[in-house]
Amino acid sequence: MVKNNLSRIMGEKRLKITDVARATGVHRGTITRLYYEETLRVEFSVLEKLCDFLSCEIGELLEIQKIAS
Repeated sequence: MVKNNLSRIMGEKRLKITDVARATGVHRGTITRLYYEETLRVEFSVLEKLCDFLSCEIGELLEIQKIAS
């Protein structure tokens, strides 16, 4: 399972969804769905903009979590 850490990173930096949307040009709805982990896919361009703005690597934003069996 892929875990997205956008909400944690934004919380650490005290950023609001609106702040990120304005700064990156990414639609607010896209940021909201990512923040609440309600999205099934993400465009590479969105990931690049988020990583650039948040000064993070893709591996910090997204990580693979093993599901316990």
